[in-house]
Amino acid sequence: MSEERSKEEIKEAVIEVLKTIFDPEIPVNIYELGLVYEVNVMPENVVEIVMTLTSPNCPVAGTLPGEVEEKVKSVSGVSDAVVELVFEPAWNQEMMSEEAKLELGFM
Repeated sequence: MSEERSKEEIKEAVIEVLKTIFDPEIPVNIYELGLVYEVNVMPENVVEIVMTLTSPNCPVAGTLPGEVEEKVKSVSGVSDAVVELVFEPAWNQEMMSEEAKLELGFM
């Protein structure tokens, strides 16, 4: 019997993949930027990503959600991925990790 990954292991692997996706205008990954609000591993290992953009007029609004979906689908154990783009709450610099703030010189 093959060993299946737990929902927690899948979530951790998905977060690692999210850390490889960068906003083209800011040299920090979307996870550390705070653009990812939720990573939910649903029944049957469907992963739901609730995320936002730095602004509704972000130049990658048309492509970034698709890139996130494709990369998440490539994670071992993930059966499907759904990306929900939201603008509430609106993103702000306070949502960035300490690492991202340091990287961008905000500290």
